[in-house]
Amino acid sequence: MVPCAYLRVFQPIEAFSEDERAYWERYIVEGGPLLPERPVYHQQVSVGRLGLLAPSEGNHADIRLIGDAYFVCPWRTRIRVLASLLSLRESAIPEMAEQLVPEADARRAQKELAKLQRRDPSAMPFMLQSAWQVPIRWFLLFKDSERRITERREGGFRLTYTTSIENARRRVKWALSVVRKADVDPLTELVSDLAKWLGSFDRRSIAELDYASLSGLFTWDELDNDHSAREVQEAIEALGAGELPRSADIYESVASRWAEVRAHESLN
Repeated sequence: MVPCAYLRVFQPIEAFSEDERAYWERYIVEGGPLLPERPVYHQQVSVGRLGLLAPSEGNHADIRLIGDAYFVCPWRTRIRVLASLLSLRESAIPEMAEQLVPEADARRAQKELAKLQRRDPSAMPFMLQSAWQVPIRWFLLFKDSERRITERREGGFRLTYTTSIENARRRVKWALSVVRKADVDPLTELVSDLAKWLGSFDRRSIAELDYASLSGLFTWDELDNDHSAREVQEAIEALGAGELPRSADIYESVASRWAEVRAHESLN
């Protein structure tokens, strides 16, 4: 399996439509359908050169019980596959982007995703996935005090950040205003897309950044010393204060560290 990190939104169960809420209530009462020991996949082949293996285990979700309330993060695999295609092309180095996701396939994925969302405005991914790295912009949503390291069931440790959707929206709005004033165009577009995505959810929702299986690439000391969210916040603060060299130094430090983590991809 490819090590991945996830940015999830858990929405209160009562915020879903009546039909979907009833489905998730049954899902919780039944303990969720049992998944096979080994994932079952079906193949999706694009018209171009890209082939995909997508999970075919049905409609599932991650569930959180906070106090006496249930919060649900639906997997919505088809939407995630389409969004991941676009993300893969965006994140790949220019020399590889066209080989991995040809422009024609990216356009088709974008059209199908838009069509699904026109049919159902609530049909958005509740979960963003990133292989081999955590996108730096995700750290804008969290504070260092919201960081937790816990034991993984499969051994080792995992790092997570958790905050309210309102906190996440406020922080990304502030970051967006700073990068716009600084005229950092590439970052402005990425942060704007993140802000729009967050705006799709109920205001009572919870945002979670989970290093998940990506945590396995780190030792305990490396996880303990990883304060990427704090450093990214400091970089934006410095940018807002006009301290451009300091902002660039902090940002480059975080980017270089994650480039080293992503280098594991070339070894696989």
